[in-house]
Amino acid sequence: MSEPNVNVAIMSGNEISFELYGRYKIDKTDHRFSGRCRAIYDGQNIKLTCNDKTLIFDNSVILKASDIRNESFLLNDVVIGKEFHWETKEKQRFTGSLRFMVEENKLTAVNILPVEDYLMSVISSEMSSRSSLQFLKAHAIISRSWLISQIEKRKSKQGHKVKSLHLQTDEEIIKWYDREDHLIYDVCADDHCQRYQGITKVYTDAARKAIDETRGLVLMYNRAICDARYSKCCGGITEAFENTWEPVQHGYLKSIVDYRFEPDDYSTDLRDERSAEKWIRNKPAAFCNTKEKKLLAEVLVDFDQSTTDFYRWKVVYKQDELKNIIKEKSGNDFGDIIDLIPVERGFSGRLIKLKIAGTKKTQTIGKELEIRKMLAKSHLYSSAFVIDKENIINGIPQKFILIGAGWGHGVGLCQIGAAVMSNLGYSFDEILSHYFKGSILQNIYQ
Repeated sequence: MSEPNVNVAIMSGNEISFELYGRYKIDKTDHRFSGRCRAIYDGQNIKLTCNDKTLIFDNSVILKASDIRNESFLLNDVVIGKEFHWETKEKQRFTGSLRFMVEENKLTAVNILPVEDYLMSVISSEMSSRSSLQFLKAHAIISRSWLISQIEKRKSKQGHKVKSLHLQTDEEIIKWYDREDHLIYDVCADDHCQRYQGITKVYTDAARKAIDETRGLVLMYNRAICDARYSKCCGGITEAFENTWEPVQHGYLKSIVDYRFEPDDYSTDLRDERSAEKWIRNKPAAFCNTKEKKLLAEVLVDFDQSTTDFYRWKVVYKQDELKNIIKEKSGNDFGDIIDLIPVERGFSGRLIKLKIAGTKKTQTIGKELEIRKMLAKSHLYSSAFVIDKENIINGIPQKFILIGAGWGHGVGLCQIGAAVMSNLGYSFDEILSHYFKGSILQNIYQ
């Protein structure tokens, strides 16, 4: 196969302002636009205006660069870290083509560009491009694998209705989130997919070398490209795919201990509540068990470094604060919160189901991302946590303390763990074989 293009959704809104640096051709017309522009969706048509020229389109329009290497466009007010604690807006610059399309009665801006160009940005956006070469090469391969698997998945689902990912009753709400909801483009640009910020970030020689030296390389398992996943910090044990995403097992996304060997005096199947309590309340040896500032600065982009506790963390809530967060996030009044009760855990100790018991309402929620969203103004770092209750008055705790492990869903490659492995001398293929058991490397295009 030849190198494919990828369609990346960058932002959406009723009006999007942007700037074209070069002469962009409007697809299927002879018109060329440049300079300051804006696109508006009025509920029926897309109105595209640049300088004093306006064109109207039904539901889609593509602006193609005349020279993909030397021309670029800038989008204003792009949201990054949507709904996370680092959420902010910034201007971002991109190469390739720009498409505007209607999605859910809003305008969506989509960047169309070659896969390898996209990966260069991902490597510089997901982590610091100052990271070691072996780590960057490992990440380039899993990012490429995940991306192409999503492109193939979308093509196979075009024209097909996506099954519901929500199961809801009065007693239980179970939601799981995946990328299959993107049916009119391949991926989004935020952490829901892979963090992509165009050419806004500075590329280094190491990042370019990592992409060039792994060009076309992907992870394969049973002759299929791996749906390779990764998170910031697994907390010492990675999670199985089916416990976080859709209930489908992948042999290369099983739970593994993030170290050379299993630690003494610990059970590493944290589905057991006592084993999970012991693991989370302590700090067993693991590749991702590090606070070395120099290494973390190499792995994390600037706004990720605002968090210092990755391996273990603690969040304290007063009663009123917690019940108000739950009311706001759920849309239901649980009353005073009596208890947070673990119902089911995954292999890494991440909660899959959690029962919230209140004086007015009791309900079980899951999976892990829904739990993380329900118990914080943005997101908890992970759903691998244990609960302490203090100052109980008439059966109502006045304080809840969540002691947790890791950052993110914990499936697949642990970014901090992989960076530590690289610094210890592991090669990119050794890192990949550690996190994706049974997978093999294969080149699918030159």
